[in-house]
Amino acid sequence: MTGLFTLSDGVAGALEKGRPVVALETSVLAQGLPHPHNLRAASAMSEAVRSAGAEPAWVWIDRGSVRVGASMEELEHLAAGGRAAKVARRDVPVAVAAGGPGAATVSATLWAAHRAGIEVMATGGIGGVHLEAGDVSADLFEMARTPGTVVCSGPKSIVDPGATLERLEELGVVVLGYRCDRLPFFLLAEAPFALEHRADTPGEVAAAARARAELGVDSALLVCNPIPEADALALGVVEEAVEHCVGRAREAGVTGKGLTPYLLSCIAEETHGASIGANIALLRSNAALAGSVARALSGPARLMPPGR
Repeated sequence: MTGLFTLSDGVAGALEKGRPVVALETSVLAQGLPHPHNLRAASAMSEAVRSAGAEPAWVWIDRGSVRVGASMEELEHLAAGGRAAKVARRDVPVAVAAGGPGAATVSATLWAAHRAGIEVMATGGIGGVHLEAGDVSADLFEMARTPGTVVCSGPKSIVDPGATLERLEELGVVVLGYRCDRLPFFLLAEAPFALEHRADTPGEVAAAARARAELGVDSALLVCNPIPEADALALGVVEEAVEHCVGRAREAGVTGKGLTPYLLSCIAEETHGASIGANIALLRSNAALAGSVARALSGPARLMPPGR
């Protein structure tokens, strides 16, 4: 790795020894959750990955380098005071040249994970096709061109789930429901859209990921894991909050990269903080599943790239 792309000692050691590693995005800490809930989420996700037998690899930008792996002290620095820029894959060169700090979105994390040789990453919800505005998240296009296994709870509840699922199909990204037959919808257990593919164990997810890699398919496998049932919010609560917040964003002229953080913050306000607790619960659940999938991939039939 060059000075522009740095692995922590823990991540480098795990990869060298063939131990399972899970990449984790940092934008959820810097832009998705308020302090101190962001640090609770960081601790919960790291612990969940480690409990599954894998090494957490937080992706971020600092001191002129893309960094894969972070200590809690480094995450506290990154998540404090809104100092970190939101960095999608397209922004990585500029963020590195500027010196950082920067928090990686799903698209930047998937790209960095692939470059580092990490198959599995975990996040909360992916971006999608936004309601009314029609903006399309860079997450979808990155998954179409970068291989890997992305574990999430479906698209964020602030986007159009049907349009997002259709766009994923157009882009050639396979969507795999984990123990579910309908599309998980972030804070909601599901949206009313059927999924074609399902897996019921981490081993089944790993088998699909291994087949994707060995066949040389250059798009990601999107694994959608529903929020734990006890933590899901009611449909009416979420719909009312989203409708109100989309209206507020439209009136305020909020668009582009600032739209998702604005809407998530507004929804937390409208639900009196309930969405924050739900978000942390699904993040922990996704990290645990990602760790189990990564462990399954590191077994006797290890994942190998095509031609190896």
